[in-house]
Amino acid sequence: MKKVMFTAPVALSLFVAACGGGGSEPATTAETAPAAAASAPAVDPAKAGKIAGKVTLEGAAPAQEPIQMAADPNCAKMHSTPVATEFVVAGEGGGLANGFVYVKSGLQGSFPAPTEPVTLDQKGCVYVPHVIGIQVGQPLMVVNSDETLHNIHAMPKKNKEFNIGQPVKGLKTERSFAAAEVMVPFKCDVHKWMNSYAGVVDHPFFAVTAADGSFTINGVPPGSYVVEVWHEKLGTKEMNVTVAETATAEASFSYTAQ
Repeated sequence: MKKVMFTAPVALSLFVAACGGGGSEPATTAETAPAAAASAPAVDPAKAGKIAGKVTLEGAAPAQEPIQMAADPNCAKMHSTPVATEFVVAGEGGGLANGFVYVKSGLQGSFPAPTEPVTLDQKGCVYVPHVIGIQVGQPLMVVNSDETLHNIHAMPKKNKEFNIGQPVKGLKTERSFAAAEVMVPFKCDVHKWMNSYAGVVDHPFFAVTAADGSFTINGVPPGSYVVEVWHEKLGTKEMNVTVAETATAEASFSYTAQ
């Protein structure tokens, strides 16, 4: 079969038709977020502690189904073996990946947003990472690493929705969120199997669980907090945690397989 190559302007036109017209925005525009408070108190590193633990799944995890990418040959040819869904990823010992753990309440003061962006990549026709954490006002850099058309469609309830076309490999788009929201889902209107989530909070005390379910939240001021874990399919759980000066507070969560 003869391979048809599209120039960037033609691909952009196809994207507008595929995604319903006006949802696409220029790749250089960034949403304005409120400036961080100049008087935000710094956490005393000599007294700060940690919150660490593990999120586990009791029982057998549902099978990860292979993603059917045949609808876009450009995606299919990037993989020698099928790519599996990431809805529930549990390793040995039931360690649960992709859990978003954060301090839900109990913090005092405000915390300036980092200027370093969090990156959400479109690589191999999947979003990488599957779950991210980001602070209110912190830049989100969306990258297309594939030689095919992608779009990033954020569907928040508290923040401004955006739908951005990226038809060319190497394109980068910057956005930010103006309000805390757990969680903000993303999808690609071109490739229906692509999905991802962002936990948006107004402080830096959050983590995403690793492949073995472990997490560590560093630099936490001494105090008593409510800590919550969110999971895409298994919901939320919370617990009370007290962090002593320079100490590590343990916070582990367990879900039951559905």
